[in-house]
Amino acid sequence: MKILVINTGSSSIKYQLFEMDNQRAVALGLVEKIGEDGSRLTHEAGEVRRQWAKSRLGHREGMELIVRALTDPEAGVIADAAEIGAVGHRVVHGGERFRAPALIDEEVIAAITANIPLAPLHNPANLIGIEAARALLPATPQVAVFDTAFHQTLPPRAFHYGLPYELYEQHRIRRYGFHGSSHQYVAKQAAKMLGRPLAELNLITIHLGNGSSITAIEAGRSVDTSMGMTPLEGLLMGTRSGDLDPSILFHLAEFFAMSFQDLDRLLNQESGLKGLAGVNDMRDILSRMKGGDPFSQLAFDLYVYRVKKYIGAYYAVLGRVDALVFTAGVGENSAEVRAAICARLERLGIAIDPARNQADAAGAREVQADTSPVKVLVIPTNEELEIAEQTLAVVSR
Repeated sequence: MKILVINTGSSSIKYQLFEMDNQRAVALGLVEKIGEDGSRLTHEAGEVRRQWAKSRLGHREGMELIVRALTDPEAGVIADAAEIGAVGHRVVHGGERFRAPALIDEEVIAAITANIPLAPLHNPANLIGIEAARALLPATPQVAVFDTAFHQTLPPRAFHYGLPYELYEQHRIRRYGFHGSSHQYVAKQAAKMLGRPLAELNLITIHLGNGSSITAIEAGRSVDTSMGMTPLEGLLMGTRSGDLDPSILFHLAEFFAMSFQDLDRLLNQESGLKGLAGVNDMRDILSRMKGGDPFSQLAFDLYVYRVKKYIGAYYAVLGRVDALVFTAGVGENSAEVRAAICARLERLGIAIDPARNQADAAGAREVQADTSPVKVLVIPTNEELEIAEQTLAVVSR
């Protein structure tokens, strides 16, 4: 079966087409600048790379262009759209309603709509993509895969905030967690690498990209995670502040007349690495550190320190840890970040082998020292493949 995975944003559509017999992406691409001048689709299939441009594409037209690219005589990989067996949609927020992927019908669409207040920037765009795909491929099963679903196993002590209980009862104010598809995917891959059932393993999975999160996984189930009701809580990120004293917001509003919009922009777009060092890419931070830039050094130290603190906290939560798993752009590619995070954790049974960690290797690998009781794994994430696998499971049922 061929499964098309769609990730719709307000002005973009990312896609991959998977051949599920061998779990291989046979084509991928991006429609960008939707609704703007200069809209274009960049499509790749094997060695073929092609662009289509059309001014001010809408989402429906963007989906039409994707199908056109997939069926193109020169750049395409299928003869007809009917070869697409199912479409899997990334949906950011499933609230408490969805603990697993769901076959999309009117009831599911209504539930995703009801969760818009929890993800006002993401769920509306996800719905637009769903509507466009259903209109274009009405006979093809469509499945919603939720970023939050993997974390619906969090116990009440982990997902509640210390707020009046009626805020949870009436408005569902609680920790939801994100990056669920990534944490779930690398956890399953870790179990394969270790040759043990996931249900027997305790893992700490560390997703470090422009957005970052860390998850405690006990017997294969998420029991705590750093992101909260929104993706803002937790680790220091590329442009997000992560954890901070909430009273800072009151202070900024009262004494510096900052509006809600100002505060939202400050915490989500102007903080984190960018706020401390002026750049949000870890590669730039490392380069500037080598040049002696004190602001980049501070940003790096704070970034690493936050991750290290969460590892300690989650080790205490789990009681026993079989492996740390590093993933996503920074986690997979920065030996310096991994080494700094794991430094001085030997008493917890965590030690990195410098040569293994520095080795220019691709793919999943172990980087712990021979004496380390806790495995330290580097596993490339593949959220799109995880969405495709979950989609296949739903339509197979």
